Amino acid sequence: MPSFDVVSELNLQEVENAFNQARKELAQRFDFKGTNTDLEREKDGSILVKASSDGRCEAALGVLMEKLAKRSVPLEGIDPQEVEPAAGGAVKQLVRLKKGIPQPEAKKLVLLIKESGLKVQAAIQGDAVRISGKKKDDLQAAMQRIRGASLGLPLQFQNFRD
Repeated sequence: MPSFDVVSELNLQEVENAFNQARKELAQRFDFKGTNTDLEREKDGSILVKASSDGRCEAALGVLMEKLAKRSVPLEGIDPQEVEPAAGGAVKQLVRLKKGIPQPEAKKLVLLIKESGLKVQAAIQGDAVRISGKKKDDLQAAMQRIRGASLGLPLQFQNFRD
């Protein structure tokens, strides 16, 4: 029976390239000179924005988002946290990268497929959703339905099997 998986992943190589470009721009731009504004990678893959003030932190986040958008990284996969005070009067902001489809969104996706009336089945498998059906046309219609829905996640289709 034909099937495919709906996943939510970011191209980590493009994220790394955008991160490096944003760091270079922050180091070279005149308005960031001497402000101790910097970006750092965390062990869990998230990005930490450090700055001397809220405005600088916001501007650095804007530079990072711009570079991510230019490298075709979907901004729905980026989750900026609240700005927090750091040592020495500075501020920091954690930017998490979304990986996988969380359980509530996966349930919404399964419900969307069931309500569509297509002859396909949807099953949650970890952080992915598998859609299976007897006809390729039904699977392609399910893909169109998923693309049309706005779940706030960057969704990709993988493992299309005949």
